[in-house]
Amino acid sequence: MSTAGPSDLRIAFTASDRPEAQAARDRLKSRYGSTALAEADVIVALGGDGFMLETLHTVMERRTPVFGMNRGSVGFLMNDYEEDNLIERLSGAGRAVIHPLQMDAWAETGQVHSGLAINEVSLLRQTRQSAKLRISVDGRVRLEELSCDGCLVATAAGSTAYNLSAHGPIIPLDSRVLALTPISAFRPRRWRGALLPHQAKVCFEVMEPDKRPVSATADSFEVRRVSKVEVRERRDIALTMLFDASRSFEERVLAEQFAS
Repeated sequence: MSTAGPSDLRIAFTASDRPEAQAARDRLKSRYGSTALAEADVIVALGGDGFMLETLHTVMERRTPVFGMNRGSVGFLMNDYEEDNLIERLSGAGRAVIHPLQMDAWAETGQVHSGLAINEVSLLRQTRQSAKLRISVDGRVRLEELSCDGCLVATAAGSTAYNLSAHGPIIPLDSRVLALTPISAFRPRRWRGALLPHQAKVCFEVMEPDKRPVSATADSFEVRRVSKVEVRERRDIALTMLFDASRSFEERVLAEQFAS
């Protein structure tokens, strides 16, 4: 955030389409005022985790810090919703800086599509046939053939999302590693994925793409029928999420590892 004092803090409020999020935005704007996104010191996003990701994508160029409040369902990336003491909460919030992944996906037509992912880049089979992928890391083939429903590369921030559901590891935010996690691997059956240095470049080659078509997704941006996908971290892009000091993002990640 800027060095403006608490009383000078310029706040922009955004909300998902959920009625409770829209109503909360209207109440908060009436109470605290609101400024345009382009002029804000901080953005307060009202919704669920999906809307938090959407908001972070919208500030990719401006890099404005985002403080989420849960008016959705899961809310792992969100703070508790509370209308009182918002200025004090924003002024005392801790920062979690994340770096997105870049996906470059080659379609069967030869066209290259690029997108950024805050949580993960995932490859998924498009039909009943399993996908067959060849996986290289930094130009060296590490897995000649993975037969699976798919595979993903997750950031630390995204490690508790789809990656965790696919039985991937939870990664502390400051660990500077990425998770490479298979989705329902059939062969090799016992392969459970790998932890990679954050600067690693991962390449997926789709084998038998005509018979076994595969889609690639960077968060919500999808490319169908891909032949090759490259994934790397964009260290030059830094996005900031704000969390209440009493429950930092690091604490949430740690607590998730002991959740029943």
